[in-house]
Amino acid sequence: MSAEAAGSEQSERAGAGAYGAGPRADGGGGGLERINPPHLAPPTGFSHAVRAAPGTLVFLAGQTALDGSGKIVGDGIVEQFERALTNLLEVAAAAGAGPSDLAKLTVFAVDVADYRRHARELGRVWKRLIGGDFPAMAVIGATRLWDETALVEIEGIAMVRER
Repeated sequence: MSAEAAGSEQSERAGAGAYGAGPRADGGGGGLERINPPHLAPPTGFSHAVRAAPGTLVFLAGQTALDGSGKIVGDGIVEQFERALTNLLEVAAAAGAGPSDLAKLTVFAVDVADYRRHARELGRVWKRLIGGDFPAMAVIGATRLWDETALVEIEGIAMVRER
């Protein structure tokens, strides 16, 4: 086999099939392909990478648990996470993106240990609001957020297909 043919074969294997991910069977995901190489630790609640098909990227600004009057609502991390994620989903929808179009999210938490302690509850909120699609994701500890009473902020990138 020529080096060129071997490289082409290797490129094909490096695609979704080789990594056990690909477009969802139901056609959802807005052209996003979740990539989770089998030689890495299995992801729990995120994807190692998300590849976007041609379309329009939408950059979603960080959302906290602000209500319509500009006040932070929710006493704990779970309540604030739910409101922040709901706000992010509303912004995404206004830009033409749904939950399965989320390609990357960054969660900023003022107390990462508290975030981890509530991981199961946060996971239930995620499943209820978004389902089983997991974007590429990171949780980053922050000393404080713009709103002093905010415990969590979520920003993201979504992909909207051209219409």
